[in-house]
Amino acid sequence: MTATGPAAADVPATGPLPYRLVATDLDGTLLREDGTVSPRTRAALAAVTGAGAAHIIVTGRSVPWTRHILDHLGYQGLAVCGQGAQVYDAGSDRLLTSVTLDRKLAAVALAKIEAEVGRLSVAASRDGLEGEVLVGEGYVYNPELPVIHMTGSDELWAEPINKLYIQHPDLDDDALADAARAVAGDLVGVVMAGRRIVELLPLGLTKATGLSLAARRLGAAAARTIAFGDMPNDVPMFRWAGHGVAMAGAHPDLKAVADEITLSNDEDGIAVVLERLMGAAAS
Repeated sequence: MTATGPAAADVPATGPLPYRLVATDLDGTLLREDGTVSPRTRAALAAVTGAGAAHIIVTGRSVPWTRHILDHLGYQGLAVCGQGAQVYDAGSDRLLTSVTLDRKLAAVALAKIEAEVGRLSVAASRDGLEGEVLVGEGYVYNPELPVIHMTGSDELWAEPINKLYIQHPDLDDDALADAARAVAGDLVGVVMAGRRIVELLPLGLTKATGLSLAARRLGAAAARTIAFGDMPNDVPMFRWAGHGVAMAGAHPDLKAVADEITLSNDEDGIAVVLERLMGAAAS
């Protein structure tokens, strides 16, 4: 299976297939809980790309934390990474766009948040194709992903970064994101992207930012885009796309703006919707 089809502008969709672009989040959406993509979902994506649509992955992960998944899928198209900061051409292994977080603003924002809620555990994603993720003391991360442990706070600001990750010992993710937004939302973007994943981003940057840039390159309009996701960081993508589909286990904030809710990522929720669309196109 080829995980991405040709550019949507290159091959006309066959039949009445209503979407030219299929945008999928990774974690909790395209990926099952074991980190794999099911054969059924692979087949459904192959069917829609074979009908002339393009599949694009839109993830909060930066390129270095995404590339191995794309390689496993045989994915050769564009991917939006880093919450929209990076548009990555997997076929040529190069960044087409990359947005960085102003480190002075980030330092001020971090100080304001800590003054409000107390000490935070912090990590940072460095910019670039090989950008390392630095983790500070107490920061809890996926042990399967590569990181570098910081020995001092100076390392945090030593090189360009595209985002900060913050964790609090007591506040839950929604409460931490709300508190950060209240005191530093005029300096940085704040998003909750998953369990224990609250991020500080360049102000105004969202998944919709990167997706709109990538869609323009593919000749696909927002109205002809269907998007799948599961977390609040997918809300801007849903608002941009013509149709937003939340997974069964999605965050309530995303379900509130979704056009429909499908089955979970472990129950082939993406495939269920795409099969229905292809069936309607064939009838």
